[in-house]
Amino acid sequence: MPIYKAVNKVPEHQRVYQAAYKAHERIWRINPRSRMYLVPYNILLWGTTAATFWAVGRRIFGKSTWFYD
Repeated sequence: MPIYKAVNKVPEHQRVYQAAYKAHERIWRINPRSRMYLVPYNILLWGTTAATFWAVGRRIFGKSTWFYD
């Protein structure tokens, strides 16, 4: 006798993933929570990349700080 009687949702999830995969949806975007994970990740990724290029560009032009001379 199981301790917890839960409905097996694996076939339902399989159908969702297989349908999205056939529609050429990326695997990391299929899950409904993907947007919650990907938006902050992309903000951090491109924000730090832009900040790095900004700092390198200022360093190339002889400025030793981020904002001041």
